Amino acid sequence: MAVPKRKTSKTRRDKRRASSYRLPKVTIQECSNCHEPKLPHRVCRSCGYYDGKEIISVED
Repeated sequence: MAVPKRKTSKTRRDKRRASSYRLPKVTIQECSNCHEPKLPHRVCRSCGYYDGKEIISVED
């Protein structure tokens, strides 16, 4: 069985794990109705439209 010859330092261990600690980038799309930024697959907060249909009525 393979056994490490030396203890892995904390720095080397943390460098290897560093990529999983990052938060994923937030994807932002443009609303097709009002052209405001919105999250994908969600109703637009500024106009209330989703997939070209009015889902909620937004009062100005």
